[in-house]
Amino acid sequence: MLIFLDLETTGLESSDKICSIGIVAVGKDGIFSKYELVNEGKKISSKASSINNITNEMIKGKSALKESEAWKFLEKNNHEEITLIAHNINFDLKMLLACGFVWHGKTIDTLRVTKHLIPECEYFSLQFLRYELKLYKQESEITPHNALSDAFLVKLLYEYLLDIATHEKLIELTHKKVVIEKFNFGKYSGRYIEEISMCDRGYLEWILANITDLDEDLKYSIKKHLPF
Repeated sequence: MLIFLDLETTGLESSDKICSIGIVAVGKDGIFSKYELVNEGKKISSKASSINNITNEMIKGKSALKESEAWKFLEKNNHEEITLIAHNINFDLKMLLACGFVWHGKTIDTLRVTKHLIPECEYFSLQFLRYELKLYKQESEITPHNALSDAFLVKLLYEYLLDIATHEKLIELTHKKVVIEKFNFGKYSGRYIEEISMCDRGYLEWILANITDLDEDLKYSIKKHLPF
């Protein structure tokens, strides 16, 4: 079985919680999908609401994740032979862990795999790839930042990547760090990291020392281009 997952959260701080979950599971019995709003006792920030369109009124009275049907489904199918697939899966696993759920199966991170297999993409967010790779042409309805809609989108992205590499290769690449060549943010956006290491080493050192939530692959790439 393949389980495609997406979560929406109350914000992006370490103390924030899951407020919605979308699951699309593909197995021998067909396709199963589930979308639920949940209440983990954390207020949704206005900034988060502006992205995911979920308000505090919408989750008022909703059950905690552990009491949801989605949680029960994940628990029932938490086996080594099942693959959980998400975009930036480490974030989803961290958020689930905060609720007490530990995944024991295989994983595929469509974010990291896309960086490996389609490095020429300018950006790698799920919504950018929706249009860059024309995945929207296979959708019946577009609802950005809706957990169920995005879980279906992860499925489409996975199927796109399967045309480039096998399922087993996608699992392998999920656990292999990516060497990023260019910055896609900040004052050096679009320029090579190697170039910046020669002309402004202090900027790279500042990033490593001060950005606590730095992307794992970017951190790896900066260190690779900036030997100590």
